[in-house]
Amino acid sequence: MSKHCAIVLHAHVPWVWHPEKQQSLEEDWLHGAILETYLPLLENLVRLREQGVDYRITLNFSPTLLAMLRQPLLKRRSIAYLDRTLRLCRDEIERDDLDHHGELARYYEERIFTLRSFFVEKCQGDLISVIKDLSASGHVELTASALTHGLLPLLMRVPELTRAQVEAGIDEFTECFDEKPRGFWLPECGYAPAIDSVLTEAGIEWTIVDQHAVTHAPRGSSVTPFTPFRGSDSIAFFTRDHKSSSEIWNADDGYPADPRYRDFMSDLGLEAPIEYLREYLGESKQRQFTGLKFHRSGRDGGKKVPYDLDLAKRAMSEHVMHFVTGRGSHLDKVSDSGTNHPISVLAFDADLFGHWWYEGAEFFGALVAKLPQQTDVRLTTPSEYLDAFGAMTSDQDQVPAASSWGEGGYFETWTRSENTWILFELQQRAEQCKRFTDLLSANMDALTDEIANHRKRCLQLMAKELLLACSSDWGFLLSNPPSRAYAEDRVRAHLANFDEAWSATMKNTPEPIMEALEKRNPVFTDLPWDLFATAEKA
Repeated sequence: MSKHCAIVLHAHVPWVWHPEKQQSLEEDWLHGAILETYLPLLENLVRLREQGVDYRITLNFSPTLLAMLRQPLLKRRSIAYLDRTLRLCRDEIERDDLDHHGELARYYEERIFTLRSFFVEKCQGDLISVIKDLSASGHVELTASALTHGLLPLLMRVPELTRAQVEAGIDEFTECFDEKPRGFWLPECGYAPAIDSVLTEAGIEWTIVDQHAVTHAPRGSSVTPFTPFRGSDSIAFFTRDHKSSSEIWNADDGYPADPRYRDFMSDLGLEAPIEYLREYLGESKQRQFTGLKFHRSGRDGGKKVPYDLDLAKRAMSEHVMHFVTGRGSHLDKVSDSGTNHPISVLAFDADLFGHWWYEGAEFFGALVAKLPQQTDVRLTTPSEYLDAFGAMTSDQDQVPAASSWGEGGYFETWTRSENTWILFELQQRAEQCKRFTDLLSANMDALTDEIANHRKRCLQLMAKELLLACSSDWGFLLSNPPSRAYAEDRVRAHLANFDEAWSATMKNTPEPIMEALEKRNPVFTDLPWDLFATAEKA
């Protein structure tokens, strides 16, 4: 009886666009993710393929992230970020006599230079082409996701808003990768039963829910977490293996908690004199993470201990072997309990590997190489598994319970007093979009082409700004005091842009004003004007 493991990584950064600044803390979210996570992971996957390792994994890149990876200005700034970090490494090497960071700084310099060469020379600055190539060779399955990472269950009060997130997200995926997706990543693993029909109508075959969505569901069972199943619609649900996943991601009890690993918070950008960091920080002059960290998480009598690369690598090797052998015995027990062809789905935010857990990128590469070599567990993808074994069907129309992988397992993070106002604003404007779309569609024949086209253009702008305001990141960041002001500014800016486009619908707005409004966020410029048409009429 075969045993299977599907590794699924979700990569996401919200749309950030500040061309007026040479550098900004929020734009560095993208550049830092490229340096610390995307480049190491893709370098690993390309190397393993070149070595002949027969692996299969699943990757999801959110449409906002894909849009930024394709943006020429942001590509140039990503390279500038790498160069800025290399200069900071050189500064640390030269001041070794002060903090004794020289040897480790030299390692960071060499490693970052290698990643820069991979990015600039091998990838030609185009990570998407590398991702497409890994998909074309059959090593990676790519999945779609919601256009701007909206938390779909909380958008269902206006079904057209959820449908717009799903359909536009699939369209962006298809345009980027020249193929239709079979799977769909639910942002924040956020699920509610009403989403099933939206995904099914969009042609999606499968999605992933957190384990408690199944074990806490009506008529749930202990078997289904390791077997995909179909509910009342035709979509298949895979279940995240919480026990196995938590060994990797849990910061308190999982592998990243080992005291031999690098301390995430012990960052040069938080500890060095601000004058020393002036060139790195630029005009912002605001302390931030640099990715250069010189201490391990363990302490000696409360004092920081220097980071030891060799010690961390030994810990990583031990944890790879522990996890590999543990997955085999784990699935043996599941199989012995009567589950045919059990599958363990390991789903993570990609930035765990390299960003939050520095050694995680190397752990990931070793895991992908060793799991199929040293056990009888086969690495697979959800689509490949469905093609081979199908999904369990239930006579009881079993469906998962509403859930997410956020704090508490549901939606508390996004429904707190400091951020619930967003949901009201989104709902109000989504209804506005829907009504105007239906009205325009019904009266199109009575309008001149000029007026009709102008109003369609306004609707496209309204849809874009509304969807950008939907990102789950803003609600999450609003619950975090240091980032609250930026998140609120972003939501209110998108809503103001929506309102400006709405005001323009009934006026002969000068072309320069319309162009300026469109250029504020040069992304998703070809959304259908009738994206918010009432579902029954679509």
